[in-house]
Amino acid sequence: MDYRLLGNSGTVVSSLTLGTMTFGSEADEPTSHAIIDAFIAGGGTFVDTADVYSGNESERIIGRWLRDHPTDAQQVVLTTKGRFPQGDGPNDLGTSRRHLRVALDASLERLGVDHIDVYQMHAWDALTPIEETLRFLDDAVSAGKIGSYGFSNYLGYQVTKAVYEARLHNWAPPVTLQPQYNLLVRDIEHEVVPACLDAGIGLLPWSPLAGGWLSGKYQRDEAPTGSTRLGEDPKRGMEAWEARNADERTWKVLDAVSAVADAHGASRSQVALAWLLARPAVTSVILGARTVEQLQDNLGAADLVLDPAELQTLTEASAPRIDDYPYGTAGVAQRERKVTGGR
Repeated sequence: MDYRLLGNSGTVVSSLTLGTMTFGSEADEPTSHAIIDAFIAGGGTFVDTADVYSGNESERIIGRWLRDHPTDAQQVVLTTKGRFPQGDGPNDLGTSRRHLRVALDASLERLGVDHIDVYQMHAWDALTPIEETLRFLDDAVSAGKIGSYGFSNYLGYQVTKAVYEARLHNWAPPVTLQPQYNLLVRDIEHEVVPACLDAGIGLLPWSPLAGGWLSGKYQRDEAPTGSTRLGEDPKRGMEAWEARNADERTWKVLDAVSAVADAHGASRSQVALAWLLARPAVTSVILGARTVEQLQDNLGAADLVLDPAELQTLTEASAPRIDDYPYGTAGVAQRERKVTGGR
C-alpha cells in the first residue's frame, strides 16, 4: 500500500480508501467488520462514511468496530459527511450552522469518537451562504471536533469560491473533494480538477469502477440479471444499462482495460483503479465492496504499476467528449484568438 499526504494537510492516508456505503444494507454487520479487518490487514488506513449511508447504520457499524479494535482504531483516518436530511423539519438538512452542529454531534455519537479527521459537505447548498458553512467548519476545527474538512460533488467554481472565502477570512482551508471520477466519467477534468490543483486539494474519487462497468462483469448487448445492482434495476441512474450499452465509447474503454489487464495478469478492476491512482490531484481512491473477496481484489491495485504507454492507451480510449464550447474546437479557437490579441 502506498501512502500520501491528504491534500494540503499534513495528514497521511493510504492511497486506497474503504468506502462504507454498503455497510448495513448490502453487507450485514459481521461482513462489514470482516471487510474493515481485511482493509486494515492490507495496509489501509482511510475509512469513508456518511450520516445518510444505510440510514445512519454505516456510522454505527464502524463505531462498534472502532470500539472493539482499539489498537487498530488508532491508525484509522476517519471521514464522514453531512448535508442531507436527518429529519422532517425545515432545518434538518443543508450546510447551515444550525443543521451541521446537530449533524456533526450525531455523527460523533454514532461513531463513538470525540474527533473526526475529515468532515465533508456531501453536496453544495444553494440556500446557505458559503461564509456561514465555512465559519462553522473553522469553529469545529478550533474546537477539536474535526481535524480538517472538505467537500463532495462540488463544481469547480464552488470549490474555488470556498477556497478564497476561507483565505479572505483566515479560516482553515478545505483539504479534500470527493467527486465521481473513473475511466467512463471524466468530465471533472474540465473545471474541477484544475480548481483542486490550484488550491492543493486532494481528490477522493467515488465510483471508481463506474458501478461495476469497469470490472468486466457486463457484456455488450447482454442485459444484466440477478443480484447485481444493474441486474436488479437496469435503468438505475447514471449506470443505466441501455445508455451505456448503446455508447460505443463504453466498449472502447472496456476493450482497452481488458488488453492492459491481460498483459499484467491482473483484474479489470485493478487496472481501472491503477489508472485513477496515477491521475493528477488524486490522493486516495474510494473502494466500495460488498464482500471481502471484492475488497481483496481491489486492494491488488495498490501493487499494480502501469507504464506510461499503458496509461496513455487508457487515457486516449476514455477521452471525454469536448465538442461543445468552451472546451471543444470552438473553445480552442477562442483561446488562440485571445492569445494573439483578437476577439
